[in-house]
Formats: sequence, C-alpha cells, structure tokens
Amino acid sequence: QVQLVESGGGLVQAGGSLRLSCAASGRTFGDLAMGWFRQAPGKERECVAALSRSGGNTYYADSVKGRFTISRDNAKNTVYLQMFSLKPEDTAVYFCASRWGSYGDTYRLGNEYSYWGQGTQVTVSS
Repeated sequence: QVQLVESGGGLVQAGGSLRLSCAASGRTFGDLAMGWFRQAPGKERECVAALSRSGGNTYYADSVKGRFTISRDNAKNTVYLQMFSLKPEDTAVYFCASRWGSYGDTYRLGNEYSYWGQGTQVTVSS
C-alpha cells in the first residue's frame, strides 16, 4: 500500500504560479513512478505530467508543456508539480498518482496507476 497526500493548491490569478506537493508513504519511494492528473467539472481526468522511477524521463500534456515541471525528491519521498503562467483553463482538482514502475518508463493513463491521493483544488481567476 502507498499513501499519497497532496498539498499546495489554492486560488491564484492568471499568470501566477503554484507548486503542488505529494508526499508518499508505505513503500520505497524510489520504486515508484509518479504522475499528476487533473479533472475539471464536466471533463475527463487527464494526465498533465508523469515522471519515471529514475527521475530521468518525463511526460507533459501539450496543454502544459513549457509551463509545468514535475520533479521528485527521493530523500523527502515527495513529488512536485511546479506550475507557472497559470491560466483559467488550468482550474481543476489535481491528483497525485503512483505505481511500481520500470526504471525509465512514464505512465500516462489513469488505469495504469495503483494509488491515488485525495486531490487538491487549483483555481485560476481571470
């Protein structure tokens, strides 16, 4: 079992920044591939960023490329999502997800993940 707890969401004006954190416990963090998903009202959940177990490979959705950065700190058992130049369309509940992963693989589909956090709300005002 892996427990994931997100933090860092909030209300920000368009053009602003936020950093989301996801603290993991229950399994060796270095074994885990990580992902950040979001779901806006009336929309399907989408993967915005994913990070391999090695930390060396990343995936970003086209909508966030160049604005979001996913990273991990294995010493703190934490994965981050740094978000810059936020737009109103980034408003959503953001979820952290994890799974055991091959060393260099990233995973982009929700059904590829085994563990989920409770989500944190990000609201971007225009």
